[in-house]
Amino acid sequence: MTEHGPVDLIHLADEENSVIVRVAGPTTGVLPWDGCLDVDIVVASEFAKGHLAEVCLLPEDLDDWAEALELLAEGQPVRWMDDGRNPEIRITPEGPYISRGEVLNAIEVVVRDTTVSLTSVCVVVRLPADWVDAQRVRLAQVRAAWPFGQS
Repeated sequence: MTEHGPVDLIHLADEENSVIVRVAGPTTGVLPWDGCLDVDIVVASEFAKGHLAEVCLLPEDLDDWAEALELLAEGQPVRWMDDGRNPEIRITPEGPYISRGEVLNAIEVVVRDTTVSLTSVCVVVRLPADWVDAQRVRLAQVRAAWPFGQS
């Protein structure tokens, strides 16, 4: 934990749906820090809520997220943490989506627990045009809080 507490690496939220990847800090346990950051993933909507704890981010996961942000900035879909070690997050920045007859300019986020429950949750989140830049700032905050998270 930083002196300010956990830091959100990913925060995708509107009035109805959200996907948050919150970094608590280095893994604590019997062994000294092993280069892993403890993370919670929380997905919430009026329809479904999910929480995955004990997710471990390695330095290469942060590098992969930086690369994913570059693809998202180009409008490309991404799959992050798709190595089978952690839950997989897929983001599709395409749309528009239709809800209640209204066209939504939104992204689709799927979180799939590929390691334990084999459950997935899909939410559509309406975000401002600069949402990728906001996620880049969050990544920089995580790396500043825990510099060992950089490779």
